[in-house]
Amino acid sequence: QRGGRYRHSQQVDATIARARQSVGVFLNARDPSEIAFGMNATSFIRIVSLAIGQTLQERNEIIVTDMDHEANVATWLALQREGATFQWWKMRDDGNLHPEDLKPLLSSRTRLVACTVASNALGSIVNVAMAAKLAHEAGAEIFLDCVHYGPHAVIDVQAFDCDYLVCSGYKIFAPHMGFLWGRRKLLEKLPTFREDFIPDEPPGKLEAGTFIYENVAGMDAAVSYLENLGKTLVTSEGDSQAISKRANLVRAMTGIRSYEESLSLELLRILGECGATIYGVREDHRVHERVPTLCFNLKTISPARVTESMADAGIGIRDGHMYTPRLMKRFGLSQDSGVVRLSAVHYNSMKEIHRFADVLFDLSKHG
Repeated sequence: QRGGRYRHSQQVDATIARARQSVGVFLNARDPSEIAFGMNATSFIRIVSLAIGQTLQERNEIIVTDMDHEANVATWLALQREGATFQWWKMRDDGNLHPEDLKPLLSSRTRLVACTVASNALGSIVNVAMAAKLAHEAGAEIFLDCVHYGPHAVIDVQAFDCDYLVCSGYKIFAPHMGFLWGRRKLLEKLPTFREDFIPDEPPGKLEAGTFIYENVAGMDAAVSYLENLGKTLVTSEGDSQAISKRANLVRAMTGIRSYEESLSLELLRILGECGATIYGVREDHRVHERVPTLCFNLKTISPARVTESMADAGIGIRDGHMYTPRLMKRFGLSQDSGVVRLSAVHYNSMKEIHRFADVLFDLSKHG
């Protein structure tokens, strides 16, 4: 247990404090107390949504998207019973959300915009900084699901200018856990469910029950891993050491982003040569709008058959609705069969991508 006078308890307290500081640097937060730890991102979406639901007044409209993970859609739609109304920010046929389509949806009734930073199904990256600017100009707040974006590029809550942001540790090379960032002045105002002995201030007011401390320690270790990766990267000027933890993290994630674009380009080429239907951003010149998560189908072979063949070859990819049933419906696809999704990260090599290609080409030829 935390808060004890004995050594092990004090070590746990120190570990959590260190992890909070570390994750704060990773996100470019101004204050570690803006970071709350818990079981997963979904639970934090629920905690914030319930709080928002209790504070709805004249501004009772929430904007959701048809490109988001269902956790960042259904959770908000559940506030209808609290009097919330909704607008849908819809993905264009080019595979992305466009801020100019958000602008006419905003009004004096808008309370909050809930959207993803990168689609977990398609890999498309949203211009959330522009979305935040438009939301704030309308007097609304913005809540970002950063789970899928986390392992692929620099997270900067100041540059995003968001109000709330959630991530999951397991996507960022850590164990299963989740964390929430929010502007402290907003977190202080949120009504939350807490025992009377817990102070009504962040982060404690948001950390319901006992979370898994070992997993939080693992998140701290994951940030250290990325920091050390940044130290190994040499800039074009030949400098091999950054001057701060944040600078090293930015260097690591910038390097990851650059390398992963080459993976995306190669995967787009391979899928194009196979005649696959690619969902999301497809054009090479728009590769900066995606991460190397590709969602596709082969014309005559089921998604399940594709993933089974890959599994037989020791390659782990997924099939199904990818927790985006509304997106599957828009594509005219069955929730049961859905799509094939390949997710690559920085430790995947081009050799591994080509091994995937070999299996895919063989499958497309012989079924």
